[in-house]
Amino acid sequence: MQPEGPPRDPAEDGDLTGRPFPLGDWGEPAERLDELYRRVEADALRTAEWYLSDRAWKRRGARILRIGAAAGAVTGAAMSLLELTGSVSGAASYGYLALLLGAACMACDRFFGLTSGWMRDVATAQAVQRRLQTLQFDWATENVREILGPTEGTASEAAERCLTVLRRFSEDVTELVRSETAEWMVEFSSGPAPLVMQSLGAGGSRSDAYVPPARFPLPPGTRPNMPRQRPPEQPR
Repeated sequence: MQPEGPPRDPAEDGDLTGRPFPLGDWGEPAERLDELYRRVEADALRTAEWYLSDRAWKRRGARILRIGAAAGAVTGAAMSLLELTGSVSGAASYGYLALLLGAACMACDRFFGLTSGWMRDVATAQAVQRRLQTLQFDWATENVREILGPTEGTASEAAERCLTVLRRFSEDVTELVRSETAEWMVEFSSGPAPLVMQSLGAGGSRSDAYVPPARFPLPPGTRPNMPRQRPPEQPR
């Protein structure tokens, strides 16, 4: 069996899949740290680029649907006015159709989450870029500190600080992606599924609903005991 080819870069697949952690000889820690930094920076840029590219088609779709909704509302109002003034007979029916199409455009935008989706993509990409700028300045600070001479701790402690900076940055980017995904899941779950359940609950007959009994049933052959009442007071 011959291999199909060299392993593909996950960035070529257009998805936010992870990449294997680079392994190598740590005999030259400066080179290894520089390699790790370049990998982390490339992953962050790829994440921001993915969100920006995902935003593009969502924004175009949202604009088309919103333009359709606005055109339907304006056309429907104009047709209704023409019907009222008597200029065009039967224009109200076309106006209702235009209003229906405008409402359908708004419903599609709401159902597919195009407007909210591209807004989330922009916010996430900007957050990743801001965090990347912080990493770049932090990394430059560590490099300047090493060039001027380590004043705090040993070389191993300096390498540990650099690894801590990279690890925290990776965790922050992962948390940003997780937060955006959680928001998408909440918006998706609050879409058509709960509406279907509400429609089923509202459309059901009242006779099918379960009404709990007011009290426990009495055993057979027993009479219900009425609660005692205070006798009326004698007039003075």
